[in-house]
Amino acid sequence: MKKDEQSLARLTEQFTGYLEGDLLDAFFEDFEIPFAAGHWCAGEFFDRFNPKGYNRHRTDFSDSLLDQIERVAQAKIKGIEFHDVLFLNEKGEVDDQIIAAVRDALSHHRMVATNMNINVWSDSVYRLGGVTNPDPKIRKRALDQCLQAVDIAARVGCASVALWPGSDGWDYNFEVNYGQQLDWFVDACVQINQAAMAKGLKFGTEAKPKEPREGNMITATTAKAALVALEVNRICGGKNMGVAIDYGHEQMYGDEPAAQLYMLKRFGVPITNFHINNAKYHSNDEDRVTGTGDIWRLVDFCYAAVDTDYDGWFGEDQFTYRMEQVKAMRLSKELFGNAMKKALLIYRERDRLAAARASGDQGAVLDVVKKIIFTG
Repeated sequence: MKKDEQSLARLTEQFTGYLEGDLLDAFFEDFEIPFAAGHWCAGEFFDRFNPKGYNRHRTDFSDSLLDQIERVAQAKIKGIEFHDVLFLNEKGEVDDQIIAAVRDALSHHRMVATNMNINVWSDSVYRLGGVTNPDPKIRKRALDQCLQAVDIAARVGCASVALWPGSDGWDYNFEVNYGQQLDWFVDACVQINQAAMAKGLKFGTEAKPKEPREGNMITATTAKAALVALEVNRICGGKNMGVAIDYGHEQMYGDEPAAQLYMLKRFGVPITNFHINNAKYHSNDEDRVTGTGDIWRLVDFCYAAVDTDYDGWFGEDQFTYRMEQVKAMRLSKELFGNAMKKALLIYRERDRLAAARASGDQGAVLDVVKKIIFTG
């Protein structure tokens, strides 16, 4: 991301007022802000109240992977994330034709494959866990799938691979041996990280307090995920494993998203990816349009990304059940872009902000940022 003084000066010259349309896209281009969307953002949306999908009434709606790629392109988003299972046939084998078709579609739309997410939760065989399943045969099956996903990621052209351990955790007290489960998870991450390193890919894991687990996921917080990454990197050498931060997941357990970035930088844990969206504070993972919550918190988060030199992708992770997909993705890019513009304007005033912070005067701090927050 560009943040030199010459670039920052253009914020009040070329990029004045609210950003939308071509001006919004020019802002992302000029400041080199990598922006992506998960393929699922452009697909059908299901929940337990509507298991058949919210778009099944639409005669114009098709939900193939190539349709999803096209909708992400229509939203003028340059990057796209995938799940490994999209590239498998019914036998769980890699389908070379799908990989070729996706690579052709990405080339046609001038898009980039950013991250490959490993899905070891939606198959019912993983209902008690993936890489931490109590059955050693299922643990091996999950690990084999993870290692296969690394290969798929490399073939599709992704820069990273991610393990969100959705089914790994517990629902009831005493259900699992917490120490044994953590050992299994670390051991699996070591093997995945080694495979990723051999392919030149980054590897990360993503924290979430719960859901689909009702009690806890094994990496319930970013701090715990960071500890796992530190241990894996100690075993493997280097700093290849990091964490992916999901903005909505931080809201779920009431942490400050901006503070997490400084914590990770201090302890040398890479941020491999960002998932941006919105969730209500201390609520569930609603995955709503980015920027529809507390604007102060979002701008603070964007400022922290700038200030800590994050140079990776910002990827939409949203399930906008009742909103047309292209419109929803475009709105998230628009609202996030305007929040990032405010963060860059504040960064331009970072010396004044530092002085106000050093004074201990809370009012002075608010005086530095207030007009940018409300009018910038």
